[in-house]
Formats: sequence, structure tokens, C-alpha cells
Amino acid sequence: MSKLILITNPGSASRKYALYDGDQLLAQLHFEYVGKKVVCTLKDDDGSKKDIKTDIKDLNEAIADVPRILKEEEYTTEQHKLEAVVVRIVAPGDYFTKDHIVDAEYMKQLKIAEKRNPIHVPTTANEIRGIRESFPNVKIISVSDSAFHWEKPDTMKYYSFDMELADKTEIKRYGYHGLSYAFISRYMKEQGILPEKLVAMHLGSGSSVSAIYNGTAMDNSMGYTPLEGVAMSTRVGTIDAAAALGLKKELKIESDEEFLLYLNKKCGLLGLSGSTDDMREIIQKRDEGDLRATMAHSIFVYRIQAYVGQMAASLGGCDALVFAGTIGERSDEIRRFVTQKMGYLGFKLDNEKNENPVFEGRHALISTADSKPIYIVMTDETDQMIYRAQALLAEAEPETKVEESADEFTE
Repeated sequence: MSKLILITNPGSASRKYALYDGDQLLAQLHFEYVGKKVVCTLKDDDGSKKDIKTDIKDLNEAIADVPRILKEEEYTTEQHKLEAVVVRIVAPGDYFTKDHIVDAEYMKQLKIAEKRNPIHVPTTANEIRGIRESFPNVKIISVSDSAFHWEKPDTMKYYSFDMELADKTEIKRYGYHGLSYAFISRYMKEQGILPEKLVAMHLGSGSSVSAIYNGTAMDNSMGYTPLEGVAMSTRVGTIDAAAALGLKKELKIESDEEFLLYLNKKCGLLGLSGSTDDMREIIQKRDEGDLRATMAHSIFVYRIQAYVGQMAASLGGCDALVFAGTIGERSDEIRRFVTQKMGYLGFKLDNEKNENPVFEGRHALISTADSKPIYIVMTDETDQMIYRAQALLAEAEPETKVEESADEFTE
């Protein structure tokens, strides 16, 4: 019998929930602010939409209204109850390189992670606490965004300082976007197009580049947090530690948390362009002669090209390239610029295929006949979350019960 599973995706400006019966999508809920009010939209599996009445005042309260909506819309009944709620965790620490069914130990580790990464972890932690209050007898499954990358060699895990200190403090290069890269690897293997040496690029508001050897992680451009690596929409990417400290001093920022917020939210394309973090707008401004937008575009492309070279070096070559993520899948312009310097690796873009890609399933081949393959792959992190959650549920004992007290999930 299939299992009813709810996927939660807490963002800074919205809360999204997707209800699945097995691997079949039943419905999606989208909570967001309209003015000072929180509104909810329900999208059915047939694509139809309708507004759902809600009295909540704060997005953080959205999860509290989900049980009522699912029941009133007859998605959950006495005969068809929710089996699990699944949430993605982006957090540093060895503990979070594995998927877990949330329990008291998990919440203890989550508190540690909140201190290590105060930018990404608190929103997820608050959502988990809300899930426990709203669905007190339902399993919560935490799916790691680092798990895929943790199979990489130790050489790619450590920074160059005392390894014993790294193990003690758990300050290592964990890597992220793992759900996306795991889906890409699984999908390409199923389609019979997975090469031995693959360099994949997940390009979106957060961007990264990964090296994948026979479907297994070799390296990823992100590190201890998702801040490291290429220039992103609002994240600075890799920066000299001394330069970062100098910047903090010049900006007269006293708290570390405030400075991390600056590096995560006010840099990248936004900081370089001075006006926008949207690549479409940057391309438009560049075409209009805006020098800062031109520089933002150039730095974004260059950093990706540089990391592709690094990843190819880690693999000892490269047999195929993959573009994924919102920008990677939608911007023929970025794909064209990134691949302009890929001839030394044996890659040549077919401009017609790039501008008008023809998809077979979730992938399109956009390289010339005499080139190594270049693909667009429409990645699906939610599908990977469902895949991993079902695997974890299958491993769990049937009689496993949720026995944690409310005190262990609240503060």
C-alpha cells in the first residue's frame, strides 16, 4: 500500500507543502504574504487552483493550518492518514550527512547546528517544531542535502588546518545541493546516459558545481555552508578570510551573525550589480550598457568556468557536462557563455539546440555531433526527497512510535 507523505519547503518569503500518495503528487499548498495578510493557494493534481481561507497572521504559523486544510479538502481521512512529513536539512556537522527520523537526539543536534549556521538552520528548526505540534503522531523525516557529497574522498572534505581540530569541531567541507545532484545521477543512470566522469552545474539563486564519478560524489564547490564557491544571486561565494575580516571592519559590523547575513544576502550578483540579483535583469542591463551588470555577468560566468576546470581536474578528465537549476535549465545565454571556454575539455555547444532544446523525458542534448555530450537536466529535488523518505520508512521498524515530549521540540 502506498504511503501518504507531506513534503515541506520553508523559505524566507513563503511556505510550500506538497502532498504525495507514494510517488504521485496529490496537491500543493502555497502560503505567502499579500500586503500584511497571509494567503494560501491550493493547487490540485490536475493543475486547478483555488484560494483557501486562513486566519494565520505569520508565515511561521502556516504549518499549524495544514492539518485542517488537508482534512477539509478530504486529502486525509480516517482511512487514509498521513504517514510522514519530510523536510530538507541544510546544516553543517557530521550528524547531518545522513537522513534521520526526527527524535530527541536529532533535536539536540539541531540546536548545535543552529549555532553553527544561524542563516539557514533556524527556519528549518522552527518548521520542524511546528510540524511536531501540528502532527504529533506522525514521523518527521529529515533528508540531508549533504548526504550525497559525503561519499567523496577525505581529500575533498578537509580544509588545510589541523585535521584533529577539524574532526573535533566538525568544520569541514560538507557540500550542498546534494539532493539535486543525487537526482541527476539517478536519472541519468536510469536513462543509460550516465558517464564515468561527469561535471554538473546546479545554477539558481544558489549555485554550485560538482564532480561525479560513476554516479558517486567526488567534489562540490560548496563547503562548510552553502556560502563557499561560485558567485551566487546574493551570496559572495569564495572569499579570502582576511578580506572578509577587512570588509567586516570597514562596514563597522560588530556581530558575526550580522556579517554572515551580509555575505549571504547582500553580495553576489546583487552586490556586484548594485541593483538586482535576477540574472534576466542583469543580462538586460548589460545589453543596455550598464557596466556593473556587465561585471556581475562576467564574474558569475568566470567563476563557474573556473570550478568546472577544478572539478574536471579532480576527476582526471570530463566525459559530459550537465546544466541544471533555474538558471541552468532556462538561460540559453548563460549556457552559451559558460561553454565558450570548454573546448579544451572537448565540449562544443550547438547553438540551435541550446536555444531550442528538445527534451526526451527530463533531459535535452545541446552539444554538436563532434562534441562530448552537454545536457540540460530538469532536476527534481522533491522527487529525490520522496525517494529517500520511502527508503527510510522501509528501513524503519513498523512498530516505531513517536514518543518524544513536546518539551523536546520547543524552546
